[in-house]
Amino acid sequence: MKTKKILVVDDDEDFLRELSEMLTLSGYAIISAHDSKMVAQLAQSVNPDVILLDLKMNGIDGFEVAQTLKDSSETNHIPIIAMTGYFTSPEYADLIEKYGFRGCLKKPFNPLDLIIRVESILANNKDKDWI
Repeated sequence: MKTKKILVVDDDEDFLRELSEMLTLSGYAIISAHDSKMVAQLAQSVNPDVILLDLKMNGIDGFEVAQTLKDSSETNHIPIIAMTGYFTSPEYADLIEKYGFRGCLKKPFNPLDLIIRVESILANNKDKDWI
């Protein structure tokens, strides 16, 4: 079985490192990025199975990154899970719908919730039920 690739994007390098380690231990190949400016190019070159994307980052925010990915025929098929510690449920529900996210994890989140969400998406579950 092919190892599934996850692109993890967050400008908090400590969080990025911890999340990447946890996902690696769960059997995924992890590509991490702390600079949102390089995400579109990175997504095109590695073609991840899922993208975990922080919404509030310095420079280009997660919404702009998601729009760029959505607008490209090379990356618009990649499911994106938003991660945020700043938006409330009603706020991010509307934004997630607008940008086509497959869900949102509210920081801090339980690692098991993340694994369940990723597995659900990898199994082609099309439901948009947010954690």
